[in-house]
Amino acid sequence: MNTVDPGIQTRPDDSRHTALIDTLERLIPCMEVPLHLPWIDAINTLKAERGAVIMAHSYQSPEIFHGVADITGDSLALAQAAAKCDSDIIVLCGVHFMAESAKILAPDKTVLIPDMQAGCSLASSITAEDVRALRAQHPGVPVVSYVNTSAAVKAESDACCTSANAVHMVNAVAAEFGVNQVIFLPDRYLGAWVATQTPVELVLWHGQCEVHEKFTAMEARHTRERFDAKIVAHPECSPEVLAEADFVGSTSAMGKWLEKEKPVRVAMITECSMADNLRNQFPQVEFIKPCNLCPHMKRITLPNIHACLRDMRNEIHVPEDVIVRARKALDRMLAVGRGEKV
Repeated sequence: MNTVDPGIQTRPDDSRHTALIDTLERLIPCMEVPLHLPWIDAINTLKAERGAVIMAHSYQSPEIFHGVADITGDSLALAQAAAKCDSDIIVLCGVHFMAESAKILAPDKTVLIPDMQAGCSLASSITAEDVRALRAQHPGVPVVSYVNTSAAVKAESDACCTSANAVHMVNAVAAEFGVNQVIFLPDRYLGAWVATQTPVELVLWHGQCEVHEKFTAMEARHTRERFDAKIVAHPECSPEVLAEADFVGSTSAMGKWLEKEKPVRVAMITECSMADNLRNQFPQVEFIKPCNLCPHMKRITLPNIHACLRDMRNEIHVPEDVIVRARKALDRMLAVGRGEKV
């Protein structure tokens, strides 16, 4: 629970927050909302004073996603926004690799992250040395790295991708390099799903997302049978879970699918806050939540966003040579954009 900083106004004028209160009370326990409002006020005041922009991933909690973020979206949307950002200060409410990507794409900006320990099991599953070893084992085979990787790994890659454009990136890189084999890393489950969507042969790594790997096919079947719900799953889930799904797609594609299909009831097989934030956009849909929390995303809180901006702390630094090489891989990704169709 958030505690109130002595320097923060404890009773903001609720009349200024009518719309926000209405939104948050639909998404989180109503008793929590008054505790968040002073922090939201203080952060928005600091943000204006600093001339900062706050970017928040779709897995951020509603009070952050709706309360203080200027730009929201999936990894690709945040990368695109960082590349075009006019502000001199970016606060990245997400995990460390996302903040690194923002710094790579906006090297002249000050990029801050509220908690330096907000990591990622996928990013920690592979090193630059591992990529070099893979290249030695598969000479001449290009490397496509999921954005859920460190800057150092991106610098060893030919291209990056997100779950929204992974298939198109693999096809584009294979065509550009004139090969029919691509090293795809580090998510073995995403890679296995991509392999079903392309004729290109994939060499996979053994990484996996600690959030999505926990879901089981039995959970998906039970949710469908018990609640008569449609099943929407992220491709970082296991093949057994994906086989139970009515739709498989990235975080952005999930929203597009809901808009198109308008199901009465749906279960989002992904991080919990994704469903929370989509509930605001689709109030007519009942969301069943067989979800898992990302412990790294949840390290980002209103108090540490405020402290980050107040003290200008937790600045992201990436070596210049790494920026130059990683930028090429990210630029290939941005050039392709979204390839996903719903």
